[in-house]
Amino acid sequence: MNFDLVKLRYSINFRDCVGQCEKTGCVGERCFLHCKFSSDSSSLDGPWYMQEPLYLQWKQWDCQSDCRYHCMLDREKERAELGHGPFKYHGKWPFRRLYGFQEPVSVGLSALNLAMHFHGWLSFFILLYYKLPLKPDKRPCYDYTGLWHIYGFLSMNSWFWSAVFHSRDVDLTEKLDYSSAVALLGYSLLLAIVRSFSVRNEAARVMVAAPLVAFTTTHILYLNNYKMDYGWNMKVCVVMGVTQLLVWAMWAGVTRHPSRWKLWSVVVGGGLAMLLEIYDFPPYEGLVDAHALWHATTIPLTYVWWSFIKDDVEYRTSSLLKKVK
Repeated sequence: MNFDLVKLRYSINFRDCVGQCEKTGCVGERCFLHCKFSSDSSSLDGPWYMQEPLYLQWKQWDCQSDCRYHCMLDREKERAELGHGPFKYHGKWPFRRLYGFQEPVSVGLSALNLAMHFHGWLSFFILLYYKLPLKPDKRPCYDYTGLWHIYGFLSMNSWFWSAVFHSRDVDLTEKLDYSSAVALLGYSLLLAIVRSFSVRNEAARVMVAAPLVAFTTTHILYLNNYKMDYGWNMKVCVVMGVTQLLVWAMWAGVTRHPSRWKLWSVVVGGGLAMLLEIYDFPPYEGLVDAHALWHATTIPLTYVWWSFIKDDVEYRTSSLLKKVK
């Protein structure tokens, strides 16, 4: 049988299953208590003030989510019996829930990335304000301080929403995750240009930032208000990510920075890790897919990256103090 016809048949069967479940509240012999219907098939959930608080609702799945999940399990069981591989549902591979989390491995790894960025930013802050000399006005001598503070905030924000999105995939968490990731990539490209080309003049920084900020903002608005185009978003993110790595690689090739080997490690490691985002494969045992492995690779890279940033702080501060003397 033609592969496209098989794919279409399973897609239709899945939609029919979900539609029937949303009417009856059952998939086969499994019925869901929170799918409540009256005799005329209207929902009995009641007004908002009679429903459970959000922090309690978060621990449960709504009717539609349970219908989609169990219909997916049934379709995947049928496919496995016929020797077919996993199939994407609503653009995502089938994952097994664990302790209420939709993608438990990605959630845990996102949380670890968040912790690594927080540790890196905190140690960067302590180094700047408590271990190195300050200017007479108590400001750090390092001339890229504010830029790295913003980077730290955007990084932690991005990984926070990544953990939330992978724990519960709904429209709001999806938009927040994608928007945060795009904002971080756009800003990281800006930071790569500013630091690599030693752009210290405020007017020059504005000229560099204006087109990048405009493009990144427009892309985020497009995803949120016009169309969540996954293919286009992947192309935009890959282009920004690759360009950023190329800028850092060119600088690493010409600079005499004492920690350039750390920069090379991040550039090469980040390039290899990006292949996991491009080369997609189904989750092993319904838990670990290419995206989860990418999350795993970024943990050690984050440690090395913040180590390079702190080395850059010491290197630049030392150079500036020598010039003053």
